[in-house]
Amino acid sequence: MAKGIFPQMSTHDIINALGGWGISVSPDQLKTPNAEFVEGVYCACLQQVTDLSHDSLRDPVQNALNVSQAEDKDLYASALTSSAVLYHLTRFAKAARVEDFNSKDITSPERERTLILLSAFINFVKFTEQYCDAFLKDLRERSDGLIVKRNNIIDRVNEIQEKIDDLKTKIVQDGPICEQLDSENVALKNTMFLTKDAQTRAVQDVEQYKTERNALLERKKALGEELKSVEETIARTRSRIVQSPERIKKSISIMSTGAMEDKKTVAMHEAKARDLQTKINALHNIEKDVRGCIEQLQTIEREVRSLQVSQKELGEQQTHLDDKIIEKNELRLRQERVGDQLANANVKLERAQRHAEDKKLASQKTIERLQLEYDEMVIERRENDKQIEEVRDEASEVEAKMNEHLKNSEAELSELLAEYWKLRHETDVYMETLANKLNMRVISE
Repeated sequence: MAKGIFPQMSTHDIINALGGWGISVSPDQLKTPNAEFVEGVYCACLQQVTDLSHDSLRDPVQNALNVSQAEDKDLYASALTSSAVLYHLTRFAKAARVEDFNSKDITSPERERTLILLSAFINFVKFTEQYCDAFLKDLRERSDGLIVKRNNIIDRVNEIQEKIDDLKTKIVQDGPICEQLDSENVALKNTMFLTKDAQTRAVQDVEQYKTERNALLERKKALGEELKSVEETIARTRSRIVQSPERIKKSISIMSTGAMEDKKTVAMHEAKARDLQTKINALHNIEKDVRGCIEQLQTIEREVRSLQVSQKELGEQQTHLDDKIIEKNELRLRQERVGDQLANANVKLERAQRHAEDKKLASQKTIERLQLEYDEMVIERRENDKQIEEVRDEASEVEAKMNEHLKNSEAELSELLAEYWKLRHETDVYMETLANKLNMRVISE
């Protein structure tokens, strides 16, 4: 018996409620319900709440059958659809506080039971329309939004996976280049340090050469001043010279000696000047080389900065790749959970298929047993028909014999009665005659 707290509806109320949903129902159909009628009405009530119907269940059932390895899928389609409809109707009935809903309510409906179930379903549908429409609408919208988000996430995961694969491929391709750049970077660093040391030594040499040059220039200037003073001294000396041959000779020899020494000194200074000029030219060349080294160092520094920027970008890409790997792991975990849910669903589907297969085998065995029993009943019926014909023939013969015997018995009975009345009459006459003779009173019975 249906259990629940809902008002019992009359036939007229049920017809009006179903008519409001566009379901045409007659009182005769409610008075004598059949399986097709009640299933259609129950599914219509279910559709009002859950939007589930035979059409909406057809595609999932077909997909499940396509995934399965069962043969004769058309044979299972109707049974699986009926099982799915019965499952959803049972859940719907439990929600309507009808705990004992079963397949008998569909296959072998009873009038009172059908009215009670329709009352429960209609009251539950009206309750959901009154109180649950906004919630269900919001829930459906959220569900659709989640489905869209899931599809977007799946597309994004695929795009990220493609980017990750491209990055992995690029990393593999750029690996030799990175190694080559690392080795070149190390070589450039070593070269830069060596060049810097050479530059430091060259700068020290240049400073030393500049100091020596300044000293030589000052010495040259001093020598020039000394020459001027010597020339002035010679001029003054010439003005004081006495015109004496000996003294002149002596002065000439002294002056020749001084001139020779001055020439040697000048030659020595010229040699030193040439050496200094050679050193200055060398210093100019060294300065040019230092400028080239400085330019190379600046180029190296630019390359180092570019390499540092590249390494920074590589680090950022590595961090981004790590984030994507973490996100990929999370999505893989979600995919594994979805796979587990799919596996559970497949297990349930296989269980349902095995159950359906067992039911099918049991039904086939029952059908075969019933067919055998039917064949035996047909044979027995034929034999019974033959026996009935024989009994009928015998009954006809017996009836004919009975009629004939009855006629004979009636004739004999008539004769016996006639004889009986005749004998009685004669007995009465004899008794009366005897009584008259014996003067006795005879009381007739």
